[in-house]
Amino acid sequence: MATTDYLSSADLNNVARGGVVNESVMQKIWDISKIPLPFTDMVGTSSHKNSYTSWVQDALQAQNLSNAAVDGQDISTYQNIPPQPRVGNHSQISTKSIAVSERAQGVDSIGGDALAYQIMMRQQELHRDVEGILLTGQASVADNGDTVAGKAGGLASWLTTNVSFGATGSAGGYSTGTGLTVAPTYGTARAASESELKDLLQGVYQNGGNVDTLMSTPAVIRGMSEYMLSSSARVATLMSDTGTSATAQTAKGSVNVYVGDFGVYKMISNRLQPVEAAGKATMFLIDPSLIEISYLNGYRVEPLAKTGLADKRLMAVDYTLKVLQEKGLGAYFDIDTSAAWVE
Repeated sequence: MATTDYLSSADLNNVARGGVVNESVMQKIWDISKIPLPFTDMVGTSSHKNSYTSWVQDALQAQNLSNAAVDGQDISTYQNIPPQPRVGNHSQISTKSIAVSERAQGVDSIGGDALAYQIMMRQQELHRDVEGILLTGQASVADNGDTVAGKAGGLASWLTTNVSFGATGSAGGYSTGTGLTVAPTYGTARAASESELKDLLQGVYQNGGNVDTLMSTPAVIRGMSEYMLSSSARVATLMSDTGTSATAQTAKGSVNVYVGDFGVYKMISNRLQPVEAAGKATMFLIDPSLIEISYLNGYRVEPLAKTGLADKRLMAVDYTLKVLQEKGLGAYFDIDTSAAWVE
């Protein structure tokens, strides 16, 4: 007890086993993890009906600069273009599961209905898992129905044409022999270069791609923005809006759109994009029309059999990634996230 000669709130709080003052607790749980899914929200969606889904990649033939015909002549030769490559990806099942006791649901808890709250949170986690998985270099794997789970080949495992790696790095790609994608071999970390990025964008453009998004981790996007505002970049100028208006002035200290020789590119920071390894990250050059997330079974919540005094729920999604034409996409691998960008 306090040494004062009156009863204070401290005295009440110090009563054994928690005191006698009713707690004042805001009846809401504050969640800061409700963040966007940039990749999922950007690309298209489709569906498939088998654990392995395939599609045909096609492209126009090279220009014929000798294409001239004599008036009235008969056609003696025909263009018999051979079939283009057929590629595919395996479907992957990702899950979350919960069990909430009847008592937990019955008590007056912060946040309200405990079961509903757990379902909501785990569903968000499931969406975040899928976002990250599809942006990795994960190789595709066939489900054997026993001990091996099927895995969808991640975006980095598809890209082979317009790619840049650090020393010792190399592309993976789709194998027509196995029907699987191969994980890339990440190389040595190096400072990102605007010149190398331009080379990749030019390569995509010449291959017919129409990239409009540069997506990477927050550190890489920040590094690119800071470089664009530097004196060596000769691209952007740090400025502030000034004037006689009584409203607050706005300081502009970042670049979020890059206008290049072959297009206009949104610079998208993705907090859910995994890193290659500590201090290394990838920048993806994305044309959203060439990528789809395909679902065999969409996001769903299934009640499980009750075996005791708890309610059980399973959240699941069965999905894969369709890279419709990898030549129209690109990737800048092995970026050192701690190093400043260079020309």
